Amino acid sequence: MSRGELDVLGRQLEARDPDVRLMIQIRDDVPGAFEAMVSRYQDRLVGVLSHVVGNLEEAEDLSQDVFLRVYKARKGYRPRAKFSTWLFTIANNLAMNHVRDKGRKPAASAGSTGGDGSRGESPVLAVPGREETASAQMRQVELSEVVREAVAVLGEDQKMAVLLSKFEEMSYAEIGQVMNRSPAAVKSLLARARNELRERLEPYLEMDEAAPSSKPRAAGG
Repeated sequence: MSRGELDVLGRQLEARDPDVRLMIQIRDDVPGAFEAMVSRYQDRLVGVLSHVVGNLEEAEDLSQDVFLRVYKARKGYRPRAKFSTWLFTIANNLAMNHVRDKGRKPAASAGSTGGDGSRGESPVLAVPGREETASAQMRQVELSEVVREAVAVLGEDQKMAVLLSKFEEMSYAEIGQVMNRSPAAVKSLLARARNELRERLEPYLEMDEAAPSSKPRAAGG
Protein backbone atom coordinates (compact mmCIF):
# COMPACT_ATOMS: atom_id res chain seq x y z
CA MET A 1 0.00 0.00 0.00
CA SER A 2 1.43 3.36 -1.03
CA ARG A 3 1.97 6.31 1.34
CA GLY A 4 -0.97 8.13 -0.25
CA GLU A 5 -3.25 5.10 0.20
CA LEU A 6 -2.16 4.79 3.85
CA ASP A 7 -2.97 8.46 4.40
CA VAL A 8 -6.44 7.96 2.90
CA LEU A 9 -6.99 4.88 5.07
CA GLY A 10 -5.93 6.84 8.13
CA ARG A 11 -8.38 9.65 7.39
CA GLN A 12 -11.19 7.13 6.82
CA LEU A 13 -10.47 5.41 10.12
CA GLU A 14 -10.31 8.72 11.94
CA ALA A 15 -13.68 9.71 10.49
CA ARG A 16 -15.54 6.56 11.54
CA ASP A 17 -13.76 5.34 14.69
CA PRO A 18 -14.06 7.63 17.73
CA ASP A 19 -11.31 5.67 19.49
CA VAL A 20 -8.91 6.45 16.66
CA ARG A 21 -9.73 10.12 17.17
CA LEU A 22 -9.12 9.67 20.90
CA MET A 23 -5.73 8.05 20.21
CA ILE A 24 -4.80 10.96 17.94
CA GLN A 25 -5.61 13.28 20.86
CA ILE A 26 -3.30 11.15 23.01
CA ARG A 27 -0.61 11.50 20.33
CA ASP A 28 -1.11 15.25 20.43
CA ASP A 29 -0.94 15.32 24.26
CA VAL A 30 -4.50 16.57 24.74
CA PRO A 31 -5.09 16.69 28.54
CA GLY A 32 -7.33 13.88 29.80
CA ALA A 33 -7.30 11.89 26.54
CA PHE A 34 -5.09 9.07 27.83
CA GLU A 35 -7.11 8.75 31.03
CA ALA A 36 -10.32 8.56 28.95
CA MET A 37 -8.88 5.73 26.87
CA VAL A 38 -7.78 3.80 29.97
CA SER A 39 -11.23 4.22 31.49
CA ARG A 40 -12.86 2.96 28.30
CA TYR A 41 -10.70 -0.14 27.85
CA GLN A 42 -9.45 -1.15 31.31
CA ASP A 43 -12.24 -3.58 32.18
CA ARG A 44 -12.43 -4.95 28.64
CA LEU A 45 -8.71 -5.71 28.57
CA VAL A 46 -8.64 -7.27 32.03
CA GLY A 47 -11.70 -9.36 31.22
CA VAL A 48 -10.14 -10.87 28.10
CA LEU A 49 -6.63 -11.24 29.51
CA SER A 50 -7.81 -12.88 32.72
CA HIS A 51 -9.31 -15.75 30.73
CA VAL A 52 -6.21 -16.11 28.58
CA VAL A 53 -3.57 -16.08 31.32
CA GLY A 54 -5.84 -17.64 33.95
CA ASN A 55 -5.15 -15.18 36.76
CA LEU A 56 -6.86 -11.89 37.49
CA GLU A 57 -3.91 -10.20 39.17
CA GLU A 58 -1.58 -11.11 36.29
CA ALA A 59 -4.20 -9.85 33.83
CA GLU A 60 -4.36 -6.50 35.62
CA ASP A 61 -0.57 -6.22 35.46
CA LEU A 62 -0.59 -7.09 31.75
CA SER A 63 -3.29 -4.51 31.05
CA GLN A 64 -1.11 -1.83 32.66
CA ASP A 65 1.76 -2.96 30.44
CA VAL A 66 -0.53 -2.62 27.40
CA PHE A 67 -1.43 0.96 28.35
CA LEU A 68 2.20 1.78 29.00
CA ARG A 69 3.16 0.57 25.53
CA VAL A 70 0.34 2.53 23.96
CA TYR A 71 1.53 5.67 25.72
CA LYS A 72 5.15 5.14 24.71
CA ALA A 73 4.11 4.55 21.08
CA ARG A 74 1.78 7.56 20.91
CA LYS A 75 4.08 9.91 19.00
CA GLY A 76 4.51 7.44 16.15
CA TYR A 77 0.82 6.48 15.98
CA ARG A 78 -0.72 6.43 12.52
CA PRO A 79 -4.11 4.73 12.20
CA ARG A 80 -3.89 1.61 10.03
CA ALA A 81 -6.75 -0.35 11.62
CA LYS A 82 -9.55 0.15 14.13
CA PHE A 83 -8.11 1.30 17.43
CA SER A 84 -9.47 -1.74 19.29
CA THR A 85 -7.74 -4.03 16.77
CA TRP A 86 -4.41 -2.28 17.35
CA LEU A 87 -4.86 -2.31 21.13
CA PHE A 88 -5.75 -6.00 21.31
CA THR A 89 -2.85 -6.86 19.00
CA ILE A 90 -0.56 -5.45 21.68
CA ALA A 91 -2.53 -7.29 24.37
CA ASN A 92 -2.42 -10.59 22.49
CA ASN A 93 1.34 -10.40 21.95
CA LEU A 94 1.96 -9.64 25.62
CA ALA A 95 -0.42 -12.38 26.79
CA MET A 96 1.11 -15.06 24.56
CA ASN A 97 4.62 -14.09 25.61
CA HIS A 98 3.51 -14.18 29.25
CA VAL A 99 2.04 -17.67 28.90
CA ARG A 100 5.14 -18.95 27.09
CA ASP A 101 7.42 -17.44 29.71
CA LYS A 102 5.45 -19.11 32.48
CA GLY A 103 5.94 -22.40 30.67
CA ARG A 104 2.63 -23.76 31.84
CA LYS A 105 -1.07 -23.76 31.16
CA PRO A 106 -3.10 -21.37 33.34
CA ALA A 107 -4.05 -23.14 36.55
CA ALA A 108 -6.29 -20.54 38.20
CA SER A 109 -9.67 -19.44 36.98
CA ALA A 110 -10.47 -15.83 36.15
CA GLY A 111 -12.48 -15.75 39.36
CA SER A 112 -9.44 -16.37 41.54
CA THR A 113 -9.19 -14.29 44.68
CA GLY A 114 -6.23 -12.92 46.51
CA GLY A 115 -5.26 -14.07 49.97
CA ASP A 116 -7.74 -11.67 51.53
CA GLY A 117 -10.53 -12.87 49.25
CA SER A 118 -11.02 -9.36 47.95
CA ARG A 119 -10.90 -10.12 44.21
CA GLY A 120 -14.28 -10.90 42.72
CA GLU A 121 -14.85 -13.01 39.62
CA SER A 122 -14.43 -11.53 36.19
CA PRO A 123 -17.79 -10.55 34.66
CA VAL A 124 -16.76 -11.56 31.16
CA LEU A 125 -18.32 -15.01 31.14
CA ALA A 126 -21.22 -14.30 33.44
CA VAL A 127 -24.48 -15.71 32.12
CA PRO A 128 -27.30 -13.24 32.76
CA GLY A 129 -30.65 -14.50 33.94
CA ARG A 130 -34.07 -12.89 34.04
CA GLU A 131 -35.49 -14.78 36.99
CA GLU A 132 -34.87 -13.28 40.41
CA THR A 133 -35.52 -16.30 42.66
CA ALA A 134 -32.66 -17.59 44.80
CA SER A 135 -32.72 -20.97 43.02
CA ALA A 136 -32.59 -19.29 39.60
CA GLN A 137 -29.66 -17.12 40.66
CA MET A 138 -27.86 -20.22 41.94
CA ARG A 139 -28.40 -21.94 38.60
CA GLN A 140 -26.92 -18.94 36.77
CA VAL A 141 -23.84 -18.96 39.01
CA GLU A 142 -23.45 -22.71 38.45
CA LEU A 143 -23.76 -22.34 34.68
CA SER A 144 -21.24 -19.48 34.68
CA GLU A 145 -18.74 -21.74 36.44
CA VAL A 146 -19.36 -24.55 33.94
CA VAL A 147 -18.80 -22.18 31.00
CA ARG A 148 -15.69 -20.71 32.62
CA GLU A 149 -14.20 -24.15 33.22
CA ALA A 150 -14.97 -25.19 29.65
CA VAL A 151 -13.24 -22.11 28.21
CA ALA A 152 -10.26 -22.59 30.55
CA VAL A 153 -9.25 -25.86 28.88
CA LEU A 154 -9.07 -24.36 25.40
CA GLY A 155 -5.67 -23.49 23.98
CA GLU A 156 -4.56 -19.89 24.42
CA ASP A 157 -5.08 -19.09 20.72
CA GLN A 158 -8.59 -20.58 20.82
CA LYS A 159 -9.46 -18.65 23.97
CA MET A 160 -8.27 -15.37 22.50
CA ALA A 161 -10.21 -15.94 19.27
CA VAL A 162 -13.41 -16.87 21.12
CA LEU A 163 -13.17 -13.90 23.49
CA LEU A 164 -12.49 -11.39 20.71
CA SER A 165 -15.36 -12.81 18.66
CA LYS A 166 -17.86 -13.03 21.50
CA PHE A 167 -17.09 -10.01 23.65
CA GLU A 168 -15.31 -7.57 21.34
CA GLU A 169 -17.55 -8.61 18.40
CA MET A 170 -14.60 -8.62 16.01
CA SER A 171 -14.85 -10.04 12.51
CA TYR A 172 -12.65 -12.89 11.26
CA ALA A 173 -10.49 -10.30 9.48
CA GLU A 174 -10.09 -8.17 12.63
CA ILE A 175 -9.23 -11.20 14.78
CA GLY A 176 -6.78 -12.23 12.06
CA GLN A 177 -5.08 -8.84 12.34
CA VAL A 178 -4.80 -9.22 16.12
CA MET A 179 -3.48 -12.78 15.95
CA ASN A 180 -1.49 -12.49 12.70
CA ARG A 181 -3.59 -15.14 10.95
CA SER A 182 -5.69 -15.23 7.83
CA PRO A 183 -9.48 -14.87 8.16
CA ALA A 184 -9.82 -18.49 6.97
CA ALA A 185 -7.44 -19.67 9.72
CA VAL A 186 -9.43 -17.71 12.32
CA LYS A 187 -12.69 -19.23 11.09
CA SER A 188 -11.19 -22.71 11.44
CA LEU A 189 -9.81 -21.90 14.89
CA LEU A 190 -13.19 -20.68 16.10
CA ALA A 191 -14.99 -23.69 14.62
CA ARG A 192 -12.71 -26.09 16.52
CA ALA A 193 -13.09 -24.08 19.73
CA ARG A 194 -16.89 -24.06 19.44
CA ASN A 195 -16.95 -27.80 18.83
CA GLU A 196 -14.86 -28.39 21.94
CA LEU A 197 -17.08 -26.10 24.00
CA ARG A 198 -20.21 -27.81 22.68
CA GLU A 199 -18.86 -31.24 23.64
CA ARG A 200 -17.96 -30.09 27.14
CA LEU A 201 -21.19 -28.20 27.79
CA GLU A 202 -23.62 -30.65 26.17
CA PRO A 203 -23.70 -33.14 29.10
CA TYR A 204 -24.46 -30.32 31.52
CA LEU A 205 -27.20 -28.88 29.32
CA GLU A 206 -28.74 -32.32 28.79
CA MET A 207 -28.73 -32.88 32.56
CA ASP A 208 -30.36 -29.50 33.01
CA GLU A 209 -33.12 -30.32 30.52
CA ALA A 210 -33.76 -33.68 32.20
CA ALA A 211 -34.16 -32.14 35.67
CA PRO A 212 -37.74 -32.40 37.02
CA SER A 213 -39.80 -29.25 36.97
CA SER A 214 -39.95 -27.34 40.25
CA LYS A 215 -43.52 -26.23 39.55
CA PRO A 216 -46.15 -27.87 41.82
CA ARG A 217 -48.33 -30.42 40.08
CA ALA A 218 -52.06 -29.89 39.98
CA ALA A 219 -54.11 -32.02 42.33
CA GLY A 220 -55.09 -35.29 40.77
CA GLY A 221 -52.51 -34.73 37.97
